[in-house]
Amino acid sequence: MTFLDLLPIVIGVIATSILAGIMAGLLGVGGGIVLVPVLFWILSLTDFPPELTMHMAVATSLATIIFTSVSSARAHAKRGGVDTQLLKLWAPGLVLGALSGGLAAKYIQAEGLKLVFGTIALFVSINMATPKTLVISSHLPRSRAVNVVISYVVGGFSSLMGIGGGTLSVPILSAFSFEIRRAVGTASAFGILIAIPAVVGFVVSGFGIPNRPPFSLGFVNIPAALLILPFTVGFAPVGAALAHKLDGKWIKRVFALFLAITALRMLSSALS
Repeated sequence: MTFLDLLPIVIGVIATSILAGIMAGLLGVGGGIVLVPVLFWILSLTDFPPELTMHMAVATSLATIIFTSVSSARAHAKRGGVDTQLLKLWAPGLVLGALSGGLAAKYIQAEGLKLVFGTIALFVSINMATPKTLVISSHLPRSRAVNVVISYVVGGFSSLMGIGGGTLSVPILSAFSFEIRRAVGTASAFGILIAIPAVVGFVVSGFGIPNRPPFSLGFVNIPAALLILPFTVGFAPVGAALAHKLDGKWIKRVFALFLAITALRMLSSALS
């Protein structure tokens, strides 16, 4: 590929990274819900091996989420938006679930990852678009074991989707009547606990896999991560500031539409 061939791809990745950073701070979603589908489609337009496309997109997204989540969590913490008690309660399950997902990725074909991403993203988009979200209880489960199970599932599926914890944990916390701004702020910190062990899993499971691009650690492509990082990290505080100023109703609905279209395209690709 010539420089002129690569230029539109680079511009597309930068624009997506800016959007991902803002969404990470605004909705506590870690940015991966935007990055993964775009990285997947960009790689699909090249001669990249299709059996590795989804794995590389997911793992590279997770590598960037480590730093994006730190930036977003710090911005929310300054505004008192991170619940440290919940963070401690869910940390063991999130870490174990994320590591399990990363290690299991080696045994899941690309179509399987697409189905996981597409199915969960579609349900999340429906939940985000619904004016009144589901309420299960007025408080979180009292049982520590139940909280470990919930957080393990969040960590595992977030790892396989290449996303931070907010996409799954914010709707769950809202269903247990957790205040939305604290849910978003705490979810941004969940991203750190998910992304680090998940990346370790994807690095380990990707070693020895043939046809990976140059400068890759397992399934993580370092140049792509370095291109994305300055923009996601730089714009996460912008999103966090907006989260404490704006009524996010219409932003959530627009994002839900984007997510639904992305999910349907991902499912179509997996089933075709």
